[in-house]
Amino acid sequence: MAKAPAVKWTREHLLIALNLYCKLPFGSFDRDNAVVKEVAAKMGRTSNSLAMKLCNFASLDPVQRARGVKGLEGASRQDREMWAKFHAKLPALGAQSEELLHDLFTKDDTKEVDFLTRDKVRLVAPSGPTETQATGKARRGQQFFRQAVLTAYDVRCCISGINVPRLLVASHIKPWGKFPAERLNPRNGLCLSTLHDAAFDAGLITLDEKLNVVLGKRLRSYFPQPALEQNFLSFEGQPIRLPEKLAEPDGDSLRYHREEVFQS
Repeated sequence: MAKAPAVKWTREHLLIALNLYCKLPFGSFDRDNAVVKEVAAKMGRTSNSLAMKLCNFASLDPVQRARGVKGLEGASRQDREMWAKFHAKLPALGAQSEELLHDLFTKDDTKEVDFLTRDKVRLVAPSGPTETQATGKARRGQQFFRQAVLTAYDVRCCISGINVPRLLVASHIKPWGKFPAERLNPRNGLCLSTLHDAAFDAGLITLDEKLNVVLGKRLRSYFPQPALEQNFLSFEGQPIRLPEKLAEPDGDSLRYHREEVFQS
């Protein structure tokens, strides 16, 4: 039987593969993974082809290399160039990759592609009021950032361990409005519960150099309150849960938060 012709890796297919790489946990790039199979089918590719491309990207990932993970050694020049370009132009290409992924599954702009269950692809409504009001391009960027950050932290608040997706936020360390170049950088993100995200955003809590939780005086001024103390005081001085896939949260971003946002 004649072998089926290989499907050329286009720029669009590489962007979709990079999007998927950012969202799936390392170790989930297998050709039998349900998400890999479903995305590959939509692309008109075999799941083996897509799985191999994800493993090629793993060989280029400095985080994985630092951990001694080599991935496959077959990364092409095209892979290397697209990897470098994607991370150099993440604000534009992250959103574009999300748009391409979205259009593989639906043309409905009221739906977003969701991978958080890890065993299937779902179409869901945008997760918050700011996202439903944003332009399509902005929503795609927000969706990329949210999915990448939440999956990196195993869909759990890095402070409390809460693992209800609807109660979780991909929180920006450097404020979204002031640092457009960092808006889609997963290392500028933390997976936090809505309560801890609000406190972090308001500067009521921060993280020290060792990634331990620090409470501010303003928050302490509301003690004693049993519910408040249970949600904050019990985590004071404790390290956050580190992401499974990304490197630690960016140190410069956290330094900015401590110096410019935190109300010590």
